[in-house]
Amino acid sequence: MVTEEQIQRWADEAEAGYDVEELTRRGRGRPGRGAEPMQVVAVRLTTDELNALDAIASQENLSRSEAIRRALAQFAA
Repeated sequence: MVTEEQIQRWADEAEAGYDVEELTRRGRGRPGRGAEPMQVVAVRLTTDELNALDAIASQENLSRSEAIRRALAQFAA
């Protein structure tokens, strides 16, 4: 629950103003992989397919997404 004291601190902070440079500087979140935003694509996998994907990703020390991207790159080559 938010207290009246916290609300007052937020209001005081807002009234003092914010550093726009600091607010617009990229910090958290995933870094971009290219000049354009990436698309999210949903893919349905069976349990066996998902287990195989996870096993390969673990062997190669990759995330699921990176393992899928590498497989697609090889397929498209």
